[in-house]
Amino acid sequence: MREFNAQQLKAHLEACQLESDRQQPLLLDVRQPWEYDVCKIENSVLIPMSQIPAKLESLDFDRETVVICHHGIRSRSVGRYLEHAGFSNIINLSGGVAQWAQTVDTKMATY
Repeated sequence: MREFNAQQLKAHLEACQLESDRQQPLLLDVRQPWEYDVCKIENSVLIPMSQIPAKLESLDFDRETVVICHHGIRSRSVGRYLEHAGFSNIINLSGGVAQWAQTVDTKMATY
């Protein structure tokens, strides 16, 4: 599993956008709905950590997937779980949305 900080993820997403034939990564937010309601990275999809096992079949095992939480701890655990389940292209957002709000989107609400 790769680890990107907020600045690295921003650069990676921008590079992906420049490659028109490349599928955008899935931004998988594993926080609770109330957390997601406070703040989220644009185009992210919410599947709370506790629901990941039940939703596994709905995810693409080969698609690049960036796992996101508040500080990067829960997302790292989910990333490991996904790798053990056979996912091949996982990135953990170390520092989570908290770091994203501090360094990338300084207007983002925080909690």
